Amino acid sequence: MKALPRLIVTLPLIAVLGACVGGEREKPQRQPSQTSRPAAPPVSPETRQCMAMLGAQHAVFSPVADRYYGSGCSTVGTVKLSGLNTDSATVSVTNLGPVTCTTATPFAAWARFGVDRAAQQILGSRIISIETYGSYNCRNVAGTARRSGHAIANAIDVSGFVLADGRRVTVLEDWNGGTPAERRFLRVVHDSACKRFGTTLGPDYNSAHANHFHLEGDGAKFCR
Repeated sequence: MKALPRLIVTLPLIAVLGACVGGEREKPQRQPSQTSRPAAPPVSPETRQCMAMLGAQHAVFSPVADRYYGSGCSTVGTVKLSGLNTDSATVSVTNLGPVTCTTATPFAAWARFGVDRAAQQILGSRIISIETYGSYNCRNVAGTARRSGHAIANAIDVSGFVLADGRRVTVLEDWNGGTPAERRFLRVVHDSACKRFGTTLGPDYNSAHANHFHLEGDGAKFCR
């Protein structure tokens, strides 16, 4: 009967000591809210396959999150191109925002096989940069109520090329006013673009394209 008081004293002491080991009693962790950060929408199988093809071309790029701006404008399935690898070097691209992977893929092939090789064969120098007026732009086709391919980042406007020897060949200055070799080079790369893009427009189409090539991956097979 004497052991009973000893047990009554000892058990609360053990409980107190257990609670004090390591300092204050550990506070329960707050579980993260399941609705605090919505999950990113999955990338479509078609976009994943396209990006795999773009990577196989050794293009330097990063995926861009899908965005919808309303009024028929969006950047869906797009990438940001940082550079394009040719046979022997990396070519930079200026002023280029998000562009659909389906346009970036033929653009990478065109830069390597259509532009760089033509520059070496016709002008005797490889290219180091392709200059553009951009890709995404929420606007209509000039003079119409129809959305441009730029409104969904599906087109690139190319204005000129910088060569490794320091020369700069532009559509505006050299389509008609350049040397015979420069004029030939621009027409060769324009024709090469027609084989890779759905819509290819240049100075011979209208005055709105006097200073650039419009390259669009829309499957239209329209070359002017």
